[in-house]
Amino acid sequence: MIVCLCHRVSDRDIRREAAAGCTSFDELQDELRVATSCGACHDCAREIFDAHAGPRCPAQQRRAQEAAALAA
Repeated sequence: MIVCLCHRVSDRDIRREAAAGCTSFDELQDELRVATSCGACHDCAREIFDAHAGPRCPAQQRRAQEAAALAA
């Protein structure tokens, strides 16, 4: 699915970057430019990234736990 319409970034693109070792959302934005224009995709892109990122910092773990709690 296309997550970022402005830069035509898909969920697969985000997962691929996370699997390749992208360790922060800021780095993801630098690589793909996702969530850097209108910002409408920011929350969705971050959720996808957080769910597929490698070793997580405490802030990423907390956001993932909060998102899981909201989804339940």
